[in-house]
Amino acid sequence: MSLGEVRASRRIVFSGLGALGVATALAGCAGGDDGGSSSAKVASGTELASTSEVPVGGGVILTDQKIVITQPSAGTYAAFTAVCTHQGLLVTSVENDTILCANHGSSYSASTGEVEGGPAPSALAKVEIDVQGDKILAA
Repeated sequence: MSLGEVRASRRIVFSGLGALGVATALAGCAGGDDGGSSSAKVASGTELASTSEVPVGGGVILTDQKIVITQPSAGTYAAFTAVCTHQGLLVTSVENDTILCANHGSSYSASTGEVEGGPAPSALAKVEIDVQGDKILAA
């Protein structure tokens, strides 16, 4: 081997490949390019759901619009971005007055969107809705 030639051992090469694989896997867990902070834009007056679709104490997740609509008590509806504030993934369910993100264990209040359990660092952003009869509309 000449003085200017550098050779990497198999151990170094495979360690580097392993680190690259870990970095790639972690990048796949990251949120989208919007930083996970916003919902899809929905025109005012667009029907999002019917009131009968949203159970009391539960909710529905509109994946295309990135909105979660809840009914914390009979006849009271709330809506929030469905993008978890931890890593920008969509929340996964609403049950027992709690919005859950099973991806990493975060939970939020179905009435306020406030964090109830981490690792989420902040509340879900409120989304304005308008309930007209049996229709829930984007405000």
